[in-house]
Amino acid sequence: MEIDIWSDVACPWCAVGRAHLEQALGTFRTLPDAPEVTVRWRSFELDPSAPAVREGDYVQRLASKYGMPRERAAQMVGEMEARGRALGLPFDFSDMHPGNTFDAHRLLHLALEHGVQDALKKRFFDAYFGEGAAVGNPEVLVPLAVEVGLDEATVREVLDSDRFADAVRADELAARQLGVTGVPFFVIDRQYGISGAQPPEVLLQCLQQAGAVQPAAACGPDGCPI
Repeated sequence: MEIDIWSDVACPWCAVGRAHLEQALGTFRTLPDAPEVTVRWRSFELDPSAPAVREGDYVQRLASKYGMPRERAAQMVGEMEARGRALGLPFDFSDMHPGNTFDAHRLLHLALEHGVQDALKKRFFDAYFGEGAAVGNPEVLVPLAVEVGLDEATVREVLDSDRFADAVRADELAARQLGVTGVPFFVIDRQYGISGAQPPEVLLQCLQQAGAVQPAAACGPDGCPI
């Protein structure tokens, strides 16, 4: 079974969606006859025109963008941080450094070739949302990629070139063709599309339907099925 997920590094709901999928897969893989699952992260830029690094107060920028009082924006940020932390995500938006994510997506394609794409995606999420990392800065991206096992020289070679640029653009074109307007967006076996950071139980149900897998037998108030 293949799961393609369109998402952006600078998308908190994408980080939540990954955590929800991880929970769903944890259950799915215990079911009888569950197929092997391959997860592939697809590129989607929420703000392709963003500068490398956008400095300033994140809460105020959020308030200005959506035309809301600063107090309401701060409340929304607090709620998002709490949601992430409940899932074990190190959300802390007090020192955010938004910016262009194109290079991060190119490195994710490199990571796919080396079998560490999901590890790099998680590392980018944790660094951006929890450590104040400016993921639009190539020099910030290099050590993060090396941490998950990528060769530093290769990483720098990619960043110094246009390698994987076509792959990023191809993913974004595919998203437009699918009518994707928001992320995360999951596609299971090129048949089932799921929009948004759905709860783990919803994702699990979709996985079962796609794989034609029955729920594992369980004991209940009326005893155990035999």
